[in-house]
Amino acid sequence: MDGKVVIITGAARGIGAGLVAAYRGHGWAVVATAQSIKPSLDPGVLTVAGDLAQPATADRITGVALDRFGRIDTLVNTAGVVISKPFTDYTTSDYAAAVGVNLTGFFWLTQHAIAEMARHYGGHVVNVSATLAEVTDSGEPSVLAALTKGGLAAATRSLAIEYAAYGIRVNAVSPGVIHTSAHRRNSYEHLGGRLPLLGRAGQVSDVVDGVLFLESSPYITGEILHIDGGQVARN
Repeated sequence: MDGKVVIITGAARGIGAGLVAAYRGHGWAVVATAQSIKPSLDPGVLTVAGDLAQPATADRITGVALDRFGRIDTLVNTAGVVISKPFTDYTTSDYAAAVGVNLTGFFWLTQHAIAEMARHYGGHVVNVSATLAEVTDSGEPSVLAALTKGGLAAATRSLAIEYAAYGIRVNAVSPGVIHTSAHRRNSYEHLGGRLPLLGRAGQVSDVVDGVLFLESSPYITGEILHIDGGQVARN
């Protein structure tokens, strides 16, 4: 295909699935990856099942992307694990799951993608962080998310500076409370007075629109775009 190519992680559901549909709607070829993802009947969508916590998965994803489409223009690191529990209750399995996907998966896949982008002097990386890495609440302890998703925000700024000379932009979106298919409709009722300024949870489309805004803004890099209904502002 002569069009642009995007790799999207966490593409089997929620925000990732929304991004696959949105990029395809704009004529992009998509490499959609998740630990468990079904093959697509769309010739413009290549699905790759794999565990991002395994470094070899990153090499396989970028390899098949180049074999099928010949280029990588954008990488959207959507895959993420959020485990909310008191700090002293976290287990080694919890730690491995959060770090494996949120940091290890991001690190190796982004390294492979940026190396390819740098060879052609151009590209874009969008990381999906989380507002809860900045807005703390004793009612929802989530230090592992703060540690790993906050790390993505810091890495975004660092990579934006390091690779600007190669024409590579690096940005992030920081979603707040978002309704996804993974959550029950009433699962947000416990938030009560902790809802954002707009008084409701966001939708997957809100995050998708934010990513597409960054995609279409060639003069924006190193930006953390909060899509949280004012959650950060009220704090």
